[in-house]
Amino acid sequence: MGACSTRSTRLGNRLHTFKRPSILPGFWPAFGYTAIYLSLIVLVPLSAIFFKTATSSWEHIWTVVTSPQVVASYRLSFGASLAAGGVSVAVGFLVAWVLVRYEFPGKALVDALVDLPFALPTAVAGIALTSLYTENGWIGQYLAPLGIKVAFTPLGVIVALTFIGLPFVIRSVQPVLADADQELEEAASSLGATRWQIFTLVIFPLIRPALLTGFALAFARALGEYGSVIFIAGNLPMKTEITPLLIVTKLEQYDYAGATAIAAALLITSFILLLGINVLQRRTRKFLEPA
Repeated sequence: MGACSTRSTRLGNRLHTFKRPSILPGFWPAFGYTAIYLSLIVLVPLSAIFFKTATSSWEHIWTVVTSPQVVASYRLSFGASLAAGGVSVAVGFLVAWVLVRYEFPGKALVDALVDLPFALPTAVAGIALTSLYTENGWIGQYLAPLGIKVAFTPLGVIVALTFIGLPFVIRSVQPVLADADQELEEAASSLGATRWQIFTLVIFPLIRPALLTGFALAFARALGEYGSVIFIAGNLPMKTEITPLLIVTKLEQYDYAGATAIAAALLITSFILLLGINVLQRRTRKFLEPA
């Protein structure tokens, strides 16, 4: 009797948990709204890219996506996006650390300025960065005597992509640092751990998933950026042409199949890279979860 009563109690608890009311509607209405939204906003436009690409011959598609000019744009877009993402992770972590761990005059203003690239039109950002980093600009005039040229070079592309990707890293890391229990750091310090050991063994494992998330967001944002890059890049053929620029050029030439072919190649490659980052992020989170 005791065993049957225990089983009945467990079954009742499971049913009570299963039937627990939710603020949102039932599963199927919520799933239907989600599917419709994703289909209209994401799946349909992405499917249109591949359908339009399929209207052209495979020879034309292969010729377009493997032409030397397009391949050079791939190297610049992916290389600059990865570099900008790495810089954003390093600088974004430092900014988030200062905003969370220190109090100083004007902190609220600095915190608000972090979101400025989100609100600033990308073309305005590109013009401003170009005027700053040209050889006679406010910053460029000091870099020119050192032999450092930023505007109209791949370095300028990295600077522009870092500008628009940095807020993603800061906003991903900042809440994690704010919620981190500083008692763990104090306990490690009381046990004789050095500052470097506290950072590598206590702090970094906590913020690593947030850093990966910020990097993925910054990388994805940088890969498709157009407005803030075309001005500072200079658009020199085979040198500073980004892939989105070539897509726009194909559209202006009414080569819609060629434009969608380049876009599809860019989309597939970026999806594979982001999928790998997400898998690594999930494994990191599972490793940090308590057993």
